[in-house]
Amino acid sequence: MKPKAHHNAHRGSNFADFLAEEGILPEVEILALKRVVALQLQQILEQECVSKTQLASRMKTSRASLDRILDPQNPSLTVASLGKAAAALGRKVELRFVPAYGISPANWST
Repeated sequence: MKPKAHHNAHRGSNFADFLAEEGILPEVEILALKRVVALQLQQILEQECVSKTQLASRMKTSRASLDRILDPQNPSLTVASLGKAAAALGRKVELRFVPAYGISPANWST
């Protein structure tokens, strides 16, 4: 006799669905985006042999402020500070809006 299988409501669903059900999808996506930005900036610094102190000086900001930008755990990041970092590295920032998974204006409450 086979043991009864447990029914798992999340079996076969994707992780984004689970996070949305838990109500934390936007926060998780924002933190993931910040981690990617911090990693990309860190890689550029290493590739171009630019120290944090040099970048902070080019940005006309403090080293502590730059450390917050480069901290993958700190989700706060302004477009202005991102733009200053990019310009100080001879880069530009490209932002775009894309459809969100499972979220549409029809789902919004008024």
